[in-house]
Amino acid sequence: MAESARRGRGGGGAARRAERSAVSFETAKYIERNIPNFEILNDESLEIIERNADIILEEIGVNFPDNPEALELWRAAGATVTGDRVRIPRGLARELCKTAPSEYTQHARNPDRNVVIGGRNLVLAPVYGPPFVRDAAGGRRYATMDDFNKFVKLGYMSKWLHHSGGTVCEPTDVPVNKRHLDMLHAHMTLSDKPFMGSVTEPSRAQDSVDMCNILFGADFVQQNTVMTSLININSPMTFDDVMMGALKVFAENNQAAIISPFIVGGAMAPVSVAGTLTQVLAEVMAGIAYSQLVRKGAPVIFGAFVTSIDMNSGAPTFGTPEASHITYGAGQLARRMKLPFRSAGSFCGSKLPDAQAAYETANSLNMGLLSGVNFMLHACGWLEGGLVSSFEKFVMDADQLGALHHLAQGIQMDEDAQALDAIREVGPGGHYLGCAHTQANFKSAFWKSDLLDYKPFETWQDEGSRDTQALASARVEKLLGDYVQPPMDPAIREALDAFVAERKAAEPDSFM
Repeated sequence: MAESARRGRGGGGAARRAERSAVSFETAKYIERNIPNFEILNDESLEIIERNADIILEEIGVNFPDNPEALELWRAAGATVTGDRVRIPRGLARELCKTAPSEYTQHARNPDRNVVIGGRNLVLAPVYGPPFVRDAAGGRRYATMDDFNKFVKLGYMSKWLHHSGGTVCEPTDVPVNKRHLDMLHAHMTLSDKPFMGSVTEPSRAQDSVDMCNILFGADFVQQNTVMTSLININSPMTFDDVMMGALKVFAENNQAAIISPFIVGGAMAPVSVAGTLTQVLAEVMAGIAYSQLVRKGAPVIFGAFVTSIDMNSGAPTFGTPEASHITYGAGQLARRMKLPFRSAGSFCGSKLPDAQAAYETANSLNMGLLSGVNFMLHACGWLEGGLVSSFEKFVMDADQLGALHHLAQGIQMDEDAQALDAIREVGPGGHYLGCAHTQANFKSAFWKSDLLDYKPFETWQDEGSRDTQALASARVEKLLGDYVQPPMDPAIREALDAFVAERKAAEPDSFM
């Protein structure tokens, strides 16, 4: 939906210039792919991985430590429980996963921003979790709540982002036990796009549900999904009580969870692609099966966060061929289970938004599009292996997400796209700049960057010889300057403010 600021219009060229310069709050609809997914594994390979995953679950098992309630659910479902170890009979986890929906709608407070997750759709969400931020002026520093608010505003203003995300950076100036309240409040009030809930403690997940009850109404929340939140598995094969407690809260309340192994190949999984895919599948099946034991039909996403390791330094690496192989394979496994798929993002290991960052990010983003990802967390802003949220890289990545939208459209083959009339009109030796077909289509024919510089050298030099980071800094400033807060019912805003204030006052500050 386009919500353009109203401005006075003159005639002719002045009107067109005014229209081009008007502040725009347009958000593109989530991507609907018209291109095929890239499938790297044949049926025999997929069946081997599925069989081996069943062997892991049955013979080795998974751990659910400090969680007697989960152990009892598994025991009642037919699993063998010894201490914290759960061994799941062959086929049981896959059977339990069948009650999870193949797609679902996440509702936003602005219904025009609703997203459908699953099928051939791709929903893009920003970076999640870094404790540090970086910009060209201030360098690398611990994130604050002011930084968090700016990222939410940038996400709201970014045309190609469909989702506001969750912990776009970790505001370290707010107590650990209370910052989730401020972060959720920011997503709910500074944007009207969909958002994620808190998972760092079960009570914080419940706060997320309670705040959504205020924003959407309790009955609506119970009948509809208004949050998609990230539940990480402690690979290898450990489901800690904090994450599982948050998952339980969300599943009980019909809210979606991404069940995502956190894999660094060679450290938390085997160094081989096939071995890693086997472990990923086993972990995901166990996590999704558990969500369905909590509540049949609870919406979930098959997650795969995968990177490899530099065997010299031990540091994670990004944009590598092995990560692509695993992501493509995981997409096939998710589709065979008829589940939405989460993976990929603007991954890079670079310390700056430089050439390394661009190469690795481009590899990761295109891999995500071609692997059939349905929900892409970290789609913009990621730097330094996920330790840093970068303002400049946020807008650089967000701009490039437009290219994914256009690539996903595929090739049009209608009569206008065939362009025979244009070819007849121009004939041999002519040019197409002034022909009728070009005049009718030039505005929408090609994707256009809102950031990159395509000007002649002399113009670029006269304008200060700015590199991409400098252009991105200027765009950050412009977007934040143009930001207009979306309207909200004053009574709802007052109720949210009161809830946050009451919860903060209920316990002392803790930074641990």
